[in-house]
This record gives sequence, C-alpha cells and structure tokens, in this order.
Amino acid sequence: MLGLWRKMRATGRVAEPPPPPPAGDPPAASKELRGSVQIRHVDAGSCNGCEVEIGAAFGPVYDAERYGARLVASPRHADALLVTGVVTRNMAEPLKRTFEAVPDPKVVVAVGDCARNCGVFARAYGVIGAVGDVLPVDLEIPGCPPRPEAIVDAVRKLTGR
Repeated sequence: MLGLWRKMRATGRVAEPPPPPPAGDPPAASKELRGSVQIRHVDAGSCNGCEVEIGAAFGPVYDAERYGARLVASPRHADALLVTGVVTRNMAEPLKRTFEAVPDPKVVVAVGDCARNCGVFARAYGVIGAVGDVLPVDLEIPGCPPRPEAIVDAVRKLTGR
C-alpha cells in the first residue's frame, strides 16, 4: 500500500499509459462501427475453455470495455458476433438465425482453434464444421483457448482504439 501511495505522489496517477494500437488491419465492416462495438457471444458447441477466457478479457483485470466494446444479451442490439466452438448439428440453424438478427454492418469473430478449423473436434459425428463453413468470418483469434490478451487485441481491432 505504501508503494502505491509513493507512486501516486510521484506521478499523480495510478493507471499506466494505454498500450500501443493493435497491429494489422481491422475488418472492413468495423470501420463503420465508429469506435463502439456491441458484442453478442454465441457458443456454437465449445468445451467452454474459450468462454472462461472471454470472461477474463471482459473482467476487471483485462477490462475490454475500456476500449469501447460491450457484451449484450440480444443479437438485435449487437454489432458483432463472438462465436466459440465448432458448429454442431444442433447449433447450425440457431447460429444462422442469430447472424441474420444482427443488423448491418456486422462482424463475425471466430474465437479459438475449434471455431477456426474444428481443432480437436474435427471429423466428430455431431460436428458440421468450423464457423467459417456456416458464416462469413471477418476476424479469427487463434489459440486453444486463446489468451485474454488476444481477445482484447481483437476487440481493439474492432473498435479502432
């Protein structure tokens, strides 16, 4: 506690400076979103490893909301879909309907190796394919599961902050 007090007296602030902007080009549709992105998360058939990391990315440590992104409950309020897991037979139609409910312009982000290329669930009996086989994917986040920093970096590409 004493170290924090000394830091505040020396610098006048507690927070560190923001990290540099993310590398790479943002998806074309995200340029129209203008810095604030409402995100609807859809679990299309994952093991929930990616969900834990999404929770960490939007939690108090990584705080993805400070970059202008917010998780919403309805696809009708969303600008982007954050899709995790392989697309199972039972989730293919609900995923398509959720995508159709998101107003234009919309962005689809495939989170994790399963969403990108089926990962360890490739050729399983209940799997239709990766998210890109069902929906047009604008941005992919690699990893099994991806680290919260990678998720925050992708959110920053969407918001441009």
